[in-house]
Amino acid sequence: MPTDPYAWIEESLATIHRANWYRSVQTIHGLPGATVLLEGREVINFASNDYLGLAGDQRLIKAATAAVQEFGTGATGSRLLSGHRELHRELERAIASLKQTEDSLVFSSGYLANLGTITALVGKRDFILSDQYNHSSLKNGAILSGATIIEYPHCDVEALRTQLSQQRQNYRRCLIITDSVFSMDGDLCPLSALLDVAEEFSCMLLVDEAHATGVLGETGAGCVEHFGCTGRQLIQIGTLSKALGSLGGYVAGSATLIDFLRNRAPSWIYTTALSPADTAAALTAIKILQQEPQRRAQLWQNVAYLKQVMQQQPLSLILLPSESPIICFQLPSAADALKVGKQLKAAGIFAPAIRPPTVPTSRIRISVMATHEPAHIQKLVEILAQVFP
Repeated sequence: MPTDPYAWIEESLATIHRANWYRSVQTIHGLPGATVLLEGREVINFASNDYLGLAGDQRLIKAATAAVQEFGTGATGSRLLSGHRELHRELERAIASLKQTEDSLVFSSGYLANLGTITALVGKRDFILSDQYNHSSLKNGAILSGATIIEYPHCDVEALRTQLSQQRQNYRRCLIITDSVFSMDGDLCPLSALLDVAEEFSCMLLVDEAHATGVLGETGAGCVEHFGCTGRQLIQIGTLSKALGSLGGYVAGSATLIDFLRNRAPSWIYTTALSPADTAAALTAIKILQQEPQRRAQLWQNVAYLKQVMQQQPLSLILLPSESPIICFQLPSAADALKVGKQLKAAGIFAPAIRPPTVPTSRIRISVMATHEPAHIQKLVEILAQVFP
């Protein structure tokens, strides 16, 4: 008798449940913001990557609505085939100006930007060195490329240099890939040192600025600006869906790089272009970022205030090191993280439990926004002190 070829799925789900790795969605109603309606109940939102509070800004909503009225709801096809609009090029010019690069290319998501760029740059005869804490999109892009991959210990430049000194000569091309802000930890990569190593061993360096764009740097251009590396040779990838409050991803770099990716990045060539609404919203967000530096200043004031208040509590003992608006509290197990997450939610705080396999150790992840008020932060710390073991 033939067996059910899908039976393994139910068995796998059961394993996920037993490990406390099971995930399910929680429904939010209304506009995003510092407070949201979560399954019908108002909670303070510390689960959002909307760092500048722009996703619900009426100016972005107005720009998106106007773009739909003028261009319709969809791009109708890939940009090479049928979907290119001058609005897309306007956004790419704005990104290049923000990042101080020669050009940029907009993808339909940050994940697609990483997949397409990595697979276009390297192949089976090449070598990738990847930080062990990199985002899934970087890791999967590396796998899809077919290149030889070695994960170096998190932010360990000397281990990276050792690997290159031993193996660089065996490969045609080499690509170092790293997040700039590590999204589940909140720390920063040692970008200047990574660039020095890349130059020493003739490697390309790709840095994912997803959680740095709009947040770090004198003008909000990201970690590259923050570390004074603007103008050095590297590949910058980022997203329009976090601090910029829209959707989509981008690659910024030399004009030659961007021209090459238009011809070789499969996730750009064969994907429907970013919608007019998302494109217009992102373009408006970049303008607001440049015109209203006080938003970024307020974000960092809130981060500093949260850290100051937490230092008065034993909570500081379980904090992971952070140089960003992402603050994480370590917990012994996935079961503990789930329990604390439920207790926070019951007390009116929305902060997700992050568990393996996403991270090596379970934690509660706090994400600070410019639109959080002091009372929101005070309540967060008060509730955390009550619910943490």
